[in-house]
Amino acid sequence: MKTQRPKSAPHHKSGMRRLWSTLGAVLLLFLVLVVTGVGGIIADKVVFYARVAKLYTEPPDTRLAMPLADVSSKQIANTWHAPRGTGRLHEGQDIFAPKGTPILSATDGYVYQIGENNLGGQTVSVIGAGGRVYYYAHLDSYPPGLSEGDHVNSRTVLGFVGTTGNAQGTPPHLHFGVYTATGAINPLPLLTDRPSSVLSKTKPKDTKAKRSFVSRKA
Repeated sequence: MKTQRPKSAPHHKSGMRRLWSTLGAVLLLFLVLVVTGVGGIIADKVVFYARVAKLYTEPPDTRLAMPLADVSSKQIANTWHAPRGTGRLHEGQDIFAPKGTPILSATDGYVYQIGENNLGGQTVSVIGAGGRVYYYAHLDSYPPGLSEGDHVNSRTVLGFVGTTGNAQGTPPHLHFGVYTATGAINPLPLLTDRPSSVLSKTKPKDTKAKRSFVSRKA
């Protein structure tokens, strides 16, 4: 008695053809994204968010470098939670300096957002250890080449002191805020003075970044 081999079921062949067709379409889409540059953008975002996730596993900084090199913490008038209009409190510290003074990152971290809003004007946000966000507002301009996702350290220039946003009509200053998962905290007790500065950075004419991951207010 001959043993007959089972014949391939038609629906099995059809399913395999659909699978290979789907895989081919996915591969083609991936190649299109790479060629057009979109795939690179997606990959960059994946890498960025992976770095941010790692930051959340680290303890937050207990000391922050003064964002303006030649300013002492003793020169800052404590305006934390001072009234600001109706039903709003000041969530940060104002650090006064001549217009165009370089603003340095207070921490290691990554540029989280570059953009404008009505209160803060031109702003930069940096995310650091513990997932804390460091907010720099009222900038006159940005340094050339600064982009979201860039790694920064305490000597990285993030911008230049100005009066943008609701600071128009006031002396030039930096609004510096620190945000945790539960809200804003007072930066002043964390700030430490820098050694005497020998920075030679100059103010650029006009450099702006357009993309935005998040928006916060001064």
